[in-house]
Amino acid sequence: MSKSVSKLAANKILFPAIDLKDGQCVRLKLGDMDQATVYNEDPAAQAKAFEDQGFDWLHVVDLNGAFAGESVNSAAVESILASTKNPVQLGGGIRTLDHIEDWLSKGLTRVILGTIAVREPALVIEACKEFPDHVAVGIDAKGGKVAVEGWAEASELGVIELALKFEDAGVSAIIYTDIDRDGILTGINWESTIELGNAVSIPVIASGGLASIDDVKRMTQPDCAKLEGAITGRALYDGRLDPAEALAVLKAGA
Repeated sequence: MSKSVSKLAANKILFPAIDLKDGQCVRLKLGDMDQATVYNEDPAAQAKAFEDQGFDWLHVVDLNGAFAGESVNSAAVESILASTKNPVQLGGGIRTLDHIEDWLSKGLTRVILGTIAVREPALVIEACKEFPDHVAVGIDAKGGKVAVEGWAEASELGVIELALKFEDAGVSAIIYTDIDRDGILTGINWESTIELGNAVSIPVIASGGLASIDDVKRMTQPDCAKLEGAITGRALYDGRLDPAEALAVLKAGA
């Protein structure tokens, strides 16, 4: 069964990201599948490396799955689960209760529901009842509006409007991604992220644009108290963010 979700530590969580495209560990620029940089051909080895660096969680996205509406990189995800002791959260192509149950049975700790949260919010609420503490909602925004289908399609739904649909559902976290900043190292959209965090009681995880140690330090400020943490991708892979320094900052800021 899935690794249990431990109680949140006093300090923030920094989630290293593994984005999977065609079985490889990549990073996209602005969510564009045609602007993918391959960083590691062995996602399992990358997952183990993050664990060895001291990270406590792992954030994984099946990019192909997000477009296909079903898991595409299952073999790579399963190899990741076998390679790390850390809890893993996965998004991309998870659209049914059967999908959720299957992944949790394979050892996943938390599923991230994105497109389905817009299309069928009732399914998310049902999933929270069936799998308490194991369901997160991914809200990806472009220009303040929620995007779906692997960011390829925009909706007319506002970020906070969507988040409030799940306020009392038992969602374990909201992963909020600003697509306009993703993968371009311009810094997290703190204003919108904090606004969302203050609008709901669900813990919010910041995603998209984490650029340097300054973003990590920003997370420790009082106005970010309601945030669970942040996801980091390109800054880690490019060496702009030193894992030891980042984790030490969060520990000191607890």
